[in-house]
Amino acid sequence: MNIKVQSLSLSVLTILCLTSTAVSVRANENLENYLENTPALTNSETSQAIALLSQSSQTISLTGQDLTTADVVQVARHGARVTISDEIFARVQRSHDILLLAAESGHQIYGLTAGVGLNKDQAFVDASGGLSEEVIQLSREFNRKLIYAHSAGAGPEMSEEVVRAIMVTRLNSILFGSTGVQPRVAELYRDFLNNDITPVTPSRGSVGEADITLITHIGLAMIGEGDVYFRGQKVPARQALDAVGLEPLVPFGKDALSILSSNAYSAALGALAIEDLRQLLEVNKLLFVLSLEALDGNIEPFLQDTHVIRPFPYVNSVAMDIRTLLADSYLWEPSENRALQDPLSFRTGAYTLGAVERSLAALATQVQIQLNSSDDNPAVVLDVVAPSDWPEEVSHYVDKDGLTGALIPTGNFSPLPWVISFQEAAIALSHLSNASAQRTIKLADPHFTYLSRFLGTENTFHAYGAIQKVFASLAAENQSLALPVSMDLVSIAGNIEDTSTNAPRVVRRFHQMIDNHYYILGIEMMHVAQAIDLRQQAYPDLRLSGTTRSFFNDYRQVVPFLDVDRVLTPDIEGSYLFLREYPLN
Repeated sequence: MNIKVQSLSLSVLTILCLTSTAVSVRANENLENYLENTPALTNSETSQAIALLSQSSQTISLTGQDLTTADVVQVARHGARVTISDEIFARVQRSHDILLLAAESGHQIYGLTAGVGLNKDQAFVDASGGLSEEVIQLSREFNRKLIYAHSAGAGPEMSEEVVRAIMVTRLNSILFGSTGVQPRVAELYRDFLNNDITPVTPSRGSVGEADITLITHIGLAMIGEGDVYFRGQKVPARQALDAVGLEPLVPFGKDALSILSSNAYSAALGALAIEDLRQLLEVNKLLFVLSLEALDGNIEPFLQDTHVIRPFPYVNSVAMDIRTLLADSYLWEPSENRALQDPLSFRTGAYTLGAVERSLAALATQVQIQLNSSDDNPAVVLDVVAPSDWPEEVSHYVDKDGLTGALIPTGNFSPLPWVISFQEAAIALSHLSNASAQRTIKLADPHFTYLSRFLGTENTFHAYGAIQKVFASLAAENQSLALPVSMDLVSIAGNIEDTSTNAPRVVRRFHQMIDNHYYILGIEMMHVAQAIDLRQQAYPDLRLSGTTRSFFNDYRQVVPFLDVDRVLTPDIEGSYLFLREYPLN
């Protein structure tokens, strides 16, 4: 939610923050009621509220091929509705038809004619004689029990935001056309999202080779069992379905396996993290240049010709951003107190920020592939013929009555490529956290700033002395969260599943690092603003860049100058919220 914090009254800010994480029905009701009952809102406040309402009413057309991480955020956090064209539904139907044709042709199909996991050696449904009523009933019973057996997670519950992100992520991958589910499954994902039905889903219990025991709870709700959140209330799933006129799913064929065997939880967390990292990186750049002004630091490490001789693309790009943000700053003029060279946390800023920007680009590329492809096993491949005459390969292909394709066992459920990218990004982010902590220490030290110790005034005793413990502990926590955990595993499922990635754990840790980093930056912002004020008291004509001056002025509407010692926890929280919600567009 991009709104200027300082331009809103506290009550308006509270309601807008509430709606930013609510889904469409509750968000719209909250906002509409507030606007109706608060005539004292200014025109500016009303316009921003209406803009948020419009944002939460956005509609996103899903195709299985072009979902973005920003789209996931719109659906998960702002209640955007989703639509699916008849053409895309036809693709899902064709995938289902190929699945059934393969079953009728006598193919052994994991999760349909045979069991799953270690039970793959057990035949449950023989469809080679056709889809008789007996075969259909056996398949339905198998599917229902598969959902029961895999609804087995541990708490705490996921947030509604995360579950909505899971549903739009999995729905889009179903629309890609490789799952073989009945179109009814896709319809229910859509209808759950658009009717504010959010299955209660535990958050722990996935080893990161498909989030099997967790996202199954969405399927449980689809068959009318378990609990859901419906328009703000926790109710039995069947009650919510009845309230909006939805018939429960009768799972058949490969429906249950397709619902449960996917990395949709990990991928959804990843999509949210990527968009959070985009905001964090841009705010960090803005704060970094203001911090450089607070130090009276050197601009030379960011000059164009400095980087011509070492052309790392993302480092150079960040250096250019820093120069742009510092346009017209006093730092372009000589200063008698300016050190010849600054501490490394300032001097290498383009490298630490550039490392995160490079990691963000890699993550966005990897997760974009995940969102718009199939991680199913087995997977339907539409409109293909066998590329060889090798019997083992040919055996997976069908071609009858205009239906051409294959049903192939895969290892596509491994998210390792982008899990490793998240671990790399975590290391880069830990360097960024350490650099912020080090800069903050320097800003409180008169040997570097030629300002007062701990940035105090004649009316303070302690100023920003004790607060260093807070950001030091958070930076240390980020170092530990950056340690790789993707290789921690136990061989399970009858010794068949002997590799894993711990994808949800990896991405949850990354989310925590982002949150910690905002607090670290928030405390740096407190020091930066204090140093700027003290400099301007000594030099009233001190000229910040236009961009940093606006940023600084906005901040001072939230956290005032520290003239006398006061409780600092509210300032830390205010700084954290200011940076998280700062509008960059």
